[in-house]
Amino acid sequence: MTLAHQRSAAPREVSLAALDLAAYVRPGDLVLWGQSSAEPVALTTQLMAQRHEIGPFRCFLGISEAGTCRPEHGDVVTFLSYCAAATNRELARHGLLRILPIHYSDLPRFIRAGRLPVDVVMLAVPPPDPDGYYRLGVADEYLSAAVDRARVVIAEVNDQVPRVAGGRRLRPDEIDVVVPVSRPLVEVATRNPSDVEDAIARRVAELVPDGATLQVGIGSLPTAVLRALAGHRDLGVHSGLLSDPIAELMEAGVITNARKTLDRGITVGGVLMGTRRLFSFVDGNPRVRLRETGYTHSLEVIAAQPQFVAVNAALEVDLTGQVNTEFVGGSYVGAVGGAVDFVRGAHRSPGGIPITVLPATAGARSRIVARLSGPVSVSRADAGVVVTEYGVADLRGLSIEERQCRMLEIAHPDHRKELVEMESMASREAA
Repeated sequence: MTLAHQRSAAPREVSLAALDLAAYVRPGDLVLWGQSSAEPVALTTQLMAQRHEIGPFRCFLGISEAGTCRPEHGDVVTFLSYCAAATNRELARHGLLRILPIHYSDLPRFIRAGRLPVDVVMLAVPPPDPDGYYRLGVADEYLSAAVDRARVVIAEVNDQVPRVAGGRRLRPDEIDVVVPVSRPLVEVATRNPSDVEDAIARRVAELVPDGATLQVGIGSLPTAVLRALAGHRDLGVHSGLLSDPIAELMEAGVITNARKTLDRGITVGGVLMGTRRLFSFVDGNPRVRLRETGYTHSLEVIAAQPQFVAVNAALEVDLTGQVNTEFVGGSYVGAVGGAVDFVRGAHRSPGGIPITVLPATAGARSRIVARLSGPVSVSRADAGVVVTEYGVADLRGLSIEERQCRMLEIAHPDHRKELVEMESMASREAA
């Protein structure tokens, strides 16, 4: 019998003002909640405010956009995350963020196995459906695994959370406490791309065939790629996250999912990261479904989609195709994330293309490098197509020497000579 089956038949309703989290969170507990727009901000704000009454405990953070968890909260709370994105970066800068360098797709498995032993889950959900069941709000991803594992499930029931179709709905007996609120969701605005990002996006758009199924990662550059696809037809989406530009392309008839092998006619994602426009678009929309990470990042599911195109950003790429998405300039700023899952799935998809995008430079520094300054997040054995504003390097099937030539061609011209010299020096030292 699971912990969920041992709960009461109906959750207890408590007002936010009367909520005493010390009655549910114990010292030493690990508390987890949805990331980005799925954060139950009323609950997490209350949690930080009551931290001294609870005693030392831990929190697992996904991508945090609300800034609820701040460095001063580190006097009681230990913060863990798979990433240092968004406001997590401030915690990392103060040495308060413990990074789990794991594949995003491993999170549900680690949670269920107790390697990430979640004790308390906080959710942001809409009011129950007519049958009394609760939808998971704007994220499924690893929340399903956490609900199954946790001792306590507390749901912020918010009438402004959209009703999104998907795999899992929660029975009333799977929730311990409901807290009614009415507040806007955390919004993630799309930043306007730079001229360089637009140039890269146009190159990527030329690689994407009509009818392709897309996965697009986090950041302004992948967003620019979506906007560059406005002239395409019958695109599909199977992605970890869904954003405003995806809704825009669906409204314009560009994304129809008509040629997908699985989930035909359906846009599939794990979490929504966007604004009210996105939330309004998905509310009650049968053409959008949220699924758990075990489905969105499944190698078999991805590979089953013909012409699967994965587009993910990088911090650095070396001359052999190794990718760093985690560490640069002496700081952990990114994540291992889900890139490897989508890259490998795209490699196996008939006609698939794994694409890594990045500007050739960051200030005066080249982002095409002879040696990575951080870890290898995606190995050179998984290398696909690398795109900068200077060109496209298709590394598939090429030798190391051939890759070096292709990568030099897409580096900034001012850095190419230095890269050749650095590579020659490194080769002599290795010999």
